[in-house]
Amino acid sequence: MKIYTARGDQGATDLLGERVRKDDPRIDLLGDLDEANSSIGLGRSLATWENANELLIAAQRDLYQIMAELAFIDTTRPDSLRFSADRVDWLEGSIASVQETVTLPREFVVPGDTHAGAALDVARTVVRRAERSAVALAEEGAIGNPEIIRYLNRLSSLLFILARAEDVKERGEVRLAKGEAN
Repeated sequence: MKIYTARGDQGATDLLGERVRKDDPRIDLLGDLDEANSSIGLGRSLATWENANELLIAAQRDLYQIMAELAFIDTTRPDSLRFSADRVDWLEGSIASVQETVTLPREFVVPGDTHAGAALDVARTVVRRAERSAVALAEEGAIGNPEIIRYLNRLSSLLFILARAEDVKERGEVRLAKGEAN
């Protein structure tokens, strides 16, 4: 069995219900979300903080749900694939639970002190890119579900606080952006 179809060799691909060019902004967003999911997977593979694996796999599954919703055009999307606000509520609760274990400084922090923290910070920046793409599509009317943008906004916050939890667990502190240059 081949794992490729060659249908995209001419620069087009399928949304469920419509054939579009691969440079369509909806395909760009799906690519950003796929990259975010993979980046989160890398962070998850390195994470050692107590509940990080559980939180990150749930977030990865949520991203698949979002991608499933976005893969359809409006006229063919089943109502059962509409991403719900309860997942944003879950994220907010998850952020709060991690935040109870980490005291954040009021200053900017420098990513990169731990492998897991650095990977989660990369994932956070990829999620932010996906969020910007989603906002642009929502402004054009191509995304009608505001929960997608809310979720991506909160997801970047979860990744930030988990990265700090990883840094504190391994180093005992987070590194501030202002400080000695050495």
